[in-house]
Amino acid sequence: MDLVKAVEQGQLKSGYPEVSIGDFVKVHLKIKEGTRERIQVFEGTVIARKGGGLSETITVRRISYGVGVERILPVHSPKIDKIEIVRKGRVRRAKLYYLRDRVGKAAKVKEKLPNRK
Repeated sequence: MDLVKAVEQGQLKSGYPEVSIGDFVKVHLKIKEGTRERIQVFEGTVIARKGGGLSETITVRRISYGVGVERILPVHSPKIDKIEIVRKGRVRRAKLYYLRDRVGKAAKVKEKLPNRK
């Protein structure tokens, strides 16, 4: 078991911000078209996080032309260039699957305001 962890340790990426459920993120994906490679941005709300270590994934949901689109992205994948947090979300659930049934303003997640001292 320690051998597996040792091999995984070298593959883990550490340059990402701490992404949590409800956050609105921009995920910069490397897309290969023929011999060329370009970066495509997938922007949406994080509705789920699963797994740990190398197999950790996040599910990002957005509405595109009136249709809900979800992508399950491995966090430590080499296809992910970077993850930007646009705004933090204030949620009380671990999984936001209920957003699939909501339309319009009801599908919004409240913004987490910075703590005042």
